[in-house]
Amino acid sequence: MNKYAENVIGMLRKKYPWEKEYIQSVTEVFKSITPVLDSNMEYQKNRILEQLVEPDRSISFRVPWKDDQGMIQINTGHRVEFNNVLGPYKGGLRFHASVTLSIIKCLGFEQIFKNALTGLLIGGGKGGSDFNPRGKSDNEIMNFCQSFMLELSKHIGASTDVPAGDIGVGTREIGYLFGMYRRITKSFEGVLTGKGLAWGGSCLRPEATGYGVVYFAEEMLKNINDSIKGKLVSISGFGNVAWGVVKKINELGGKVITLSGPDGFIHDPDGIVGDKVDYMLAMRLSGNDRVKDYADKYNAAFYPNQRPWVVPCDIAIPCATQNELDLSDAKILVKNDAKYIVEGANLPVTMTGMEFLEKAPVLYAPAKACNAGGVACSCFEMAQNANFMNWTEEEVDTKLHQVMKYIHDQCYDTAVEFNKKGNYVFGANVAGFRRVADAVLDQGMA
Repeated sequence: MNKYAENVIGMLRKKYPWEKEYIQSVTEVFKSITPVLDSNMEYQKNRILEQLVEPDRSISFRVPWKDDQGMIQINTGHRVEFNNVLGPYKGGLRFHASVTLSIIKCLGFEQIFKNALTGLLIGGGKGGSDFNPRGKSDNEIMNFCQSFMLELSKHIGASTDVPAGDIGVGTREIGYLFGMYRRITKSFEGVLTGKGLAWGGSCLRPEATGYGVVYFAEEMLKNINDSIKGKLVSISGFGNVAWGVVKKINELGGKVITLSGPDGFIHDPDGIVGDKVDYMLAMRLSGNDRVKDYADKYNAAFYPNQRPWVVPCDIAIPCATQNELDLSDAKILVKNDAKYIVEGANLPVTMTGMEFLEKAPVLYAPAKACNAGGVACSCFEMAQNANFMNWTEEEVDTKLHQVMKYIHDQCYDTAVEFNKKGNYVFGANVAGFRRVADAVLDQGMA
């Protein structure tokens, strides 16, 4: 790693030793960009890395709300506005018990470069709360969302900061948040994305991240004269990303054979097709996170408290959450002759797993590249809202496919430029970093 980058990471470790997830995301980017830092001393002279690792602002706040028993509950909310040199802060809100400021900063830093790779005019941000919607009534979720928005509304706007959904935040939660924002501000504007189609949402937004992952994978395979048709695909999770992946893999002739949840994973060698895909939605909307329900309904094998990476496959797509695929999982996938590892979730592979996969005989694509379909579609929603119009599903799908091909080509061409052909992690980190860093140089200390 470049000495300048090492010093900045050392500074972060000293300043924020408890923010392990955040330091992980910074390290993952910085280890790739040594050739760029070595070739352009302007980055160090202008302290670009220091400017990037400190958010423009980090906002944390108390969120009081009443449960159905009339008891007052307290959660903590966060919004980290990281960098807006390319456009309004853009990134999701995550409602989950595991949320900390470190995780929000980790995801927000990743979002800067993911958004940059799209070529669209959006900066990086992230937010959320340690509130968990699982097991809560609609009334309790509404009470929480309205209280959360009372504070968040002070910091966001259609051309300032535009949150979206993430884990625990779907159309229902976005609806409650948007309704409260509209009441507070007396304005109807595209301040949130992931809205319902009837009130400003975009076609394909729920599927967009998963579709984008598969479009990126399709381009990877095309580059070596291969295709998704006939491939066995192992995925984790069963939420929006997994659902979109399953739909598009089926459309392109592949077969998805696993799903997972906190309780374990299922193996369905017949493939997740037909009404099984619809049942994924029913599972998510039911409010529980047991993937065993699928196994019981469709007589599939269920493996409690295990992850799906032991199942032989051609393509592995982790779609659940960060750090869900570790070094031992990566070694098993390679041993079982998986040829392609494509990240669907944000940072789903641990640092040691990433280092192994970069050197392994596989094509491996990072989330900041292939997971960008969701934020691209969110940007399409912003454009539609700004013009008070709706695009057709076909129009959105065509634009999404174009963006994902553009991202793939940037990553591939950048890797080739530095004699690292096929290293998509390097290509994504360097291409994203250069676009952001050069914009900071152009705009000065701002």
